[in-house]
Amino acid sequence: MVRAGPQKQISPHHEPLPAAFQTTPEGRATAEAYHAQHSPPTTDGMATKLALTDVLSLPKSSVQIPRLGFGVYLSPESVCTASCLHALQHGYRHIDTAQYYQNETEVGHALTQSGLPRPEVFLTTKILAAAGSPEKTYRRCVDSVEKLDPGEKGFVDLFLIHSPSGGKGMRKEMWGALERLLAEGKARSIGVSNFGVGHVEEMKAYAKVWPPHVNQIELHPWCQQRTICEYCAKHGIVIEAYSPLVRAQKAHDPTLVSIAKKRNKTTAQVLIRYCLQKGWVPLPKSDTPSRIEENADVYDFELSAEDMKELDDLDMGADGAIVEAVTNG
Repeated sequence: MVRAGPQKQISPHHEPLPAAFQTTPEGRATAEAYHAQHSPPTTDGMATKLALTDVLSLPKSSVQIPRLGFGVYLSPESVCTASCLHALQHGYRHIDTAQYYQNETEVGHALTQSGLPRPEVFLTTKILAAAGSPEKTYRRCVDSVEKLDPGEKGFVDLFLIHSPSGGKGMRKEMWGALERLLAEGKARSIGVSNFGVGHVEEMKAYAKVWPPHVNQIELHPWCQQRTICEYCAKHGIVIEAYSPLVRAQKAHDPTLVSIAKKRNKTTAQVLIRYCLQKGWVPLPKSDTPSRIEENADVYDFELSAEDMKELDDLDMGADGAIVEAVTNG
């Protein structure tokens, strides 16, 4: 049940959550007034000064995650390495892959070929299903680490459970494997994807590490998933946004096109900036070099409160999902 009144942030500053996470008019008004008063002034008049180098701190962890990621879903083996290299050459420092994507090895090759020091690149991968026993599931995860960062001291920065499907037993087995990776230094942080409130709450019964550091879910103006976003914000769980560009299915939406024209930006750039201003970590994907560059060029403009409200008003709830809306029961 959501409490009435302004929703408070538990840590670290005990300030009201952003207006987008509030559930009552009173809460939104309080949050808007607070953040308007406490936002640091900038020379260009922007209330929210963001940069490509920005990071977010993960809950109960010393690890920081870059606020812009690079997705590689459906990036074929023949181009994945080149796409990742191009992204790294243009300032991205966060790459998101998964066992299901079948391109972990290619991402690892890009990291090696880039010449960047390993600690400078944040690598995420995911396990989709348990392997039948705690040891087999753990080994499946270690295989991913070895593909991405070969060597005795190889590690990933974030390892996620890709989906809650399969039942509580599978979720518990996968989380146990991730906790073992974390304890051994093979993963620096662990989290979940597509988990609703009930799934995260369920973890309290078996998790040694709680809350999960990250929840990666589908997020864009047409699918804002406000219930799980509010829950994650309350518990300090970093929210990652997959499919932030809606796979170009909304590129001709009149509201989006109008805002893009007003800001002299592409519709994709508006959607990425929207995610950043919502406090999410967007994971745009492209194998086109020019678009990879454009998707990182989102730091010389800001969406106004009016722009954000127009985009917020596009929310269709679960009906707006193109992949999957979480189940919160």
